Formats: sequence, C-alpha cells, structure tokens
Amino acid sequence: MMDAQACKLSANRLRWDLTAQQIENMTTELIERTKHVYDLVGALEQHEVSYENTLKALANVEVEYTVQRNTLDFPQHVSPFKDIRTASTEADKKLSEFDVEMSMRQDVYQRIIWLQQKLDGVSVKPEAKRYLERLIKLGRRSGLHLPEATQEKIKGIKKKLSVLCIDFNKNLNEDTTFLPFSKEELGGLPEDFISSLDKTEDGKLKVTLKYPHYFPLMKKCHVPETRRKMEEMFNSRCKEDNCLILKELVDLRAQKSALLGFSTHADFVLEMNMAKNCKTVSTFLEELSEKLKPLGEKERAVILEMKQAECKKRGLPFDGHINAWDMRYYMNQVEETQYSVDQNLLKEYFPMQVVTAGLLQIYQELLGLTFQVEENAQVWQEDVQLYSVKDVASGETIGKFYLDLYPREGKYGHAACFGLQPGCLLPSGSRQISVAAMVANFTKPTPDSPSLLQHDEVETYFHEFGHVMHQLCSQAEFAMFSGTHVERDFVEAPSQMLENWVWEKEPLLRMSKHFKKGSPIPDDLLEKLIKSRQANTGLFNLRQIVLAKVDQALHTQTKADPAEEYARLCDKILGVPATPGTNMPATFGHLAGGYDAQYYGYLWSEVYSMDMFCTRFKQEGIMNSKVGMDYRNCILRPGGSVDASDMLHKFLGRDPKQDAFLASKGLDVGASAVPLAC
Repeated sequence: MMDAQACKLSANRLRWDLTAQQIENMTTELIERTKHVYDLVGALEQHEVSYENTLKALANVEVEYTVQRNTLDFPQHVSPFKDIRTASTEADKKLSEFDVEMSMRQDVYQRIIWLQQKLDGVSVKPEAKRYLERLIKLGRRSGLHLPEATQEKIKGIKKKLSVLCIDFNKNLNEDTTFLPFSKEELGGLPEDFISSLDKTEDGKLKVTLKYPHYFPLMKKCHVPETRRKMEEMFNSRCKEDNCLILKELVDLRAQKSALLGFSTHADFVLEMNMAKNCKTVSTFLEELSEKLKPLGEKERAVILEMKQAECKKRGLPFDGHINAWDMRYYMNQVEETQYSVDQNLLKEYFPMQVVTAGLLQIYQELLGLTFQVEENAQVWQEDVQLYSVKDVASGETIGKFYLDLYPREGKYGHAACFGLQPGCLLPSGSRQISVAAMVANFTKPTPDSPSLLQHDEVETYFHEFGHVMHQLCSQAEFAMFSGTHVERDFVEAPSQMLENWVWEKEPLLRMSKHFKKGSPIPDDLLEKLIKSRQANTGLFNLRQIVLAKVDQALHTQTKADPAEEYARLCDKILGVPATPGTNMPATFGHLAGGYDAQYYGYLWSEVYSMDMFCTRFKQEGIMNSKVGMDYRNCILRPGGSVDASDMLHKFLGRDPKQDAFLASKGLDVGASAVPLAC
C-alpha cells in the first residue's frame, strides 16, 4: 500500500467532469481566493514584510491558481461538448482579465521591492533569488514603476489583448468549413482517404479544412483546380473576423510597448529572450535567407520542370508558374521521384499503435523512465489515455501525461503540448508531480484500417512528446520555472532535438511495422527515407523565414498590412506568390498564441537542437542512456530555473555553434575550427 504522503505526491489534481455551471462558479471562487492572498500581501507594513509572508505566499498561491485555472480553461480546446467549450472560453476570458489585474498590483509590487531591500546581503537560495528578481522585472514590464494614469492605460490594453487572442484562436478552432467534391475531383488520393470522408446529401464527399484532410489532399491530389479551391479556402479561414482582430492586436501591442518605453513591441518581447533585440533577429533571418536562396532557386527550377511534364502528361494547360496550391503537391513529387519515397506506401508501416509503442519505448530508455497506462482514468473523451511516469532509478512517480491524438469537432486544430499541473514544490515543501497533455489531430482509424501516420506526422508526434518530457522531467522549485517555462526562443530546442530520432535507422525500425503483414520497413525504403530529409529543405526553410519576417514586420512597423506584407515576402523570399484574396496571417494562430514577435524562435532554437544532437548523441550513440541522462539532467531538469545559455554550455561543454544547423540544411559550413559531428 502507498502511504498517504506518497499518494498525495503522485496526485493528479485535475478533473474533467465539470458542468458549464460548475466552471462558471469555480472561476468566481478561484478569483476570490487568489485575490485574498494578493490583498494580504499588499496590506503588509514595510517592517512586516518577510520571505514567508510575501515571496512564499505569492509562490504558493501561484501553484494552486495554475492547477485550478488549467482545469477551467483547458476544456475549451478539447471538450466534445460545445456548452463546456463555451463556458471554458468564458472562464479563460475572466481569468485572463484577473491575471491582468493581479499583474498590475502596485501595492504587491511595492512589498516585493521592500523584500528585496530587506534581503540584500542575506543568503537566499538561487532559485528563490531568481523568482524575486523575475517578479520585479515583470512588475517593471507591466509599468508598475510608472505614473498611475499610465498604469491604468496599460491595464486597459492588456485586458483587451487577452480577449482578442482568445477570440482569434477560438474562431479557428470552431471553424467547420468543408468543400464538397466528386471522387474524380479527388483524383490521386488513396482509397483509405476517400472511404474515410463523410458525404453530403447529394452524394458529394465532404473535405474539411482540418489537417488530416487538408495536408494529404494538397500533397496527393493531381487535380489542380481542387487544390486551388482548398488552398484558397484554407488561407481564407475566419478571414474577415480575424483580419480585424489581428490589426487591433498589432496596434494595441505597439501602444503598450510605447507606454513602457520600448520603440517597438518586438523590442519589448525580445528583451526576455536569448536574442535580446530586433537587430539580432533581423540579422539571423537575413543571413539565413541569403544562404538558402540558391538552394530555393534550384528547387523551384526542378518543381517547374515537373509541373510542365505533369501538365503535358495530363493534358492540362501549363501557366509557367509555381502557385501556392502547387507547392506541397510538387514537394511531395520531389520526395517520390528524386528520392523514391512513396508516402502512401510508407504510411502502411506506421500504424498508430506501433508508432506509439516504439516512441514510448525509446523515450523510456533514453531518459531512464517507465510509463504505465492508467486503466479507467477520468478523461474528457473516451479516446484519451492517461499514463503515469516513474523514474527508473528511484521508483518515484514524477508525472503523468494524457494522449489525445485524433480530430473531432471543436477541438484544437494543431498538435501541441499543454502543461496542466506544474511540477514544483507545494506549500508543505513536498513536490507536486507534473501533468501534461499532448493534443494532436492524426488520421482516425476506420472500421477497415488502423490509423496510419505519414512520416511527417511521426516527426510531429516525436516533437510534441519531447515537450511532454520537458514538462515532466523538470524539477524546478517554483511553478513559474516549471517545465517549458524557458526563454521562448529556446523552448522548441529540446523537442526539435528529439525529432532527429525519426531520421535514424535504429529508432525507425523500432517504431514501425507493416499494418497487415507485420514486416519491417524494407532496407532500401528506409535508406531512401533517411536520404530524403534534405528534400525541399530550401523552400521549406524559406517559408519559415517568410512567416518569421511577417511576424517581425507586424511587430516593428506600425502600419504594416498583414496580407500585403505576407504577399510581398512570399514573392521576395519564397518566389511563390500568395493566392490573391487570401489572408494567411488571419489563420496564423501563433500571432495570437504567445509567439508574437517570436516565430523566428523555431529556426533560432534549431541552431541549439542540431548542435546538441550532433555533438553528443550522434558522436556517443543515439540510444546511449548516459547521454540521455545528461540531457535529462542538464537540459530538461532545470526547467526555467537557470538561463538556457548556461544549460547548453553544461551539456555541450562549450558555447553553441551554428555549424551543425547549417549542415542540416544542406548548406556549406565553410572551414570550421571543430570537425562536424553530423
């Protein structure tokens, strides 16, 4: 039998059985309870202020608030019931407004300043000192050192911003647009895809704009008109509403940053990141863009040649251009012809259950963990599974994770990891386990066939699960530094590093076998797949640069028009025009999802992820458990309790370098002082 203390430590304090009314009531109660603590701290006399009644009190309430808040606002992304999603969205709006109120508590800020003065010269644990300094920094970033009238303006703007961000992403999640097509119009798509589609009353096939429909169609449908219609609709989702929201978001962000003394919103945001300022980001993107340009030109020439041959073969007119709706189709053709990788054949070797079992086994081995499915766990939807995670060495439960892998109406439309219960110290000093959820939209199983994953979906699975491990393996003391609460331009690095496993022979064999025959992927197909990693790398990364530059432009130039800026950069950098009438930025959830002025971070953090992989794992063995434990201890364990640059230095034994990153893009690194590990 577990003793009561052990039971408490491995407790998952989240619940998913709340009614809409309960969500509403509990939101009000949570706000009242939390405000009460802030009121107590804010009322302390200067001589009364202490570590216990100020810093510890705020840290303790943060733990409680975070768990309860996630219980109330996470269902908006995953609940199968619209009334629950709506109640959860409303809860998020109320709690976001409350977050703003609490972030603007000048009285609490003053007590923290007094505490810092009192503790000057007193020995305080490093993480507690970091927490104190971070609270003061956040206070200044909310303008609490400015006149009261300015603070009121900032507060009003912050409240508006939080509501606009919630609405922007809710519009995308709730979008139910579909296009009806005949079977002929879906030429080139495999039978299992066709048979999985619902039908309209007049017998047409319904294709939605959700990922499991959109991406396979754009890659495989040989009817250009079908692809054109899909691409146009996909990049016009929520166009009217979200276009207005985005313009208001950008404008309000610029106003707030100006009040805080920053010349642009990007400068305000980047102050807290590894890059530190706009100039560094701009130089990084510009230099990478220049290096990739020749590669992009070569790839476009190949695609145009392919398109001409295809048009001739199918008796279609050739317009001499690569259109937006041609991109994924011909990039897929490059993989299939130049690298002989048939994605439809390949996915037969990646049934969901085999991939999941292999993936979980690899992570367990690498990081010294064991995972166990919890039978009859309380979940929000019957397909969802809950696993508990133990440390092999100590036998202690360190966390739990949910897997919610298939699409359904109203569900969050991408793949993401949600931290739900922070792994940190409780008021008693004992440790609370971390709980996270991986939410994705992989192809659903049908009565005739299991869920079969495209290889890029396997890569996504590995990536998002990397975030789950970051959440669970971190051992920070404070909720503020738990899990993935690291610099935003480092947060992707730990997951990106783990993507490398889906391009290596041994792990690939462990997470694949034919869904009917049970045979492994043939060696020749495996070799071709691994070689194809550099297929389309120029165009793929140039598109990432376009998105990063759109994001930077919107947050550095006051009057940049999102659709025009996107169209201009597509022409200039990608060499493939945006479809007239579309508005891709209005569908770009990152702009309202915490990546504002920070989308560059995906490429930036790849510098670190490739350096970590090539320097340690590729050199010492990709399944080397000692390197895996070093990775867990140096990179995952600290959470955000130390700077990312210090974690990297500890793991690499030196400062990071760009060589492995550039080589992974097929670029010439030039004379390097250190031999490349990859």
